[in-house]
Amino acid sequence: MTDFTHTIEEAGTRLRAVPAGRAARPVEGGWTAQQIVGHLIDSAANNHQRFVRAQFTDHLDFPGYEQEQWVLAQHYDREPWPALLDLWLAYNRHLAHMVAAIPPQALSAPRARHSLDRIAWQPVPAAQPATLEYLIRDYLGHLKDHLRQLYAALED
Repeated sequence: MTDFTHTIEEAGTRLRAVPAGRAARPVEGGWTAQQIVGHLIDSAANNHQRFVRAQFTDHLDFPGYEQEQWVLAQHYDREPWPALLDLWLAYNRHLAHMVAAIPPQALSAPRARHSLDRIAWQPVPAAQPATLEYLIRDYLGHLKDHLRQLYAALED
């Protein structure tokens, strides 16, 4: 998953160049860049346990999370911008490391029981089997979508 590593390292470089004052201003959708990065930290945390658990179960049935409440409860808008970036980068570097070590059979095994119709960024119909590889790629797609949003908002 070199794309995963490349994505997070490039994002780290680009986001570190953003002044803290700019990161604290609202962007499209109402959240600040800090809150979006906080949301991406939450996404990493939620998907971390999913990626690990999926290696030892025959399903991909996981709870969702209430993103608005999580972001508000953690006050990402009060966190120092460099600290948020450090946490986001460290967490995603670990996820990239972990994902690279997942056995191929765990990645590709079809799982009839899943919740990707409710929790995935790009949902999978409940009646259609899903794989851990799909869940990981969906995570990366969600991450890239928010990074595009951040780049567009912060570079104007």
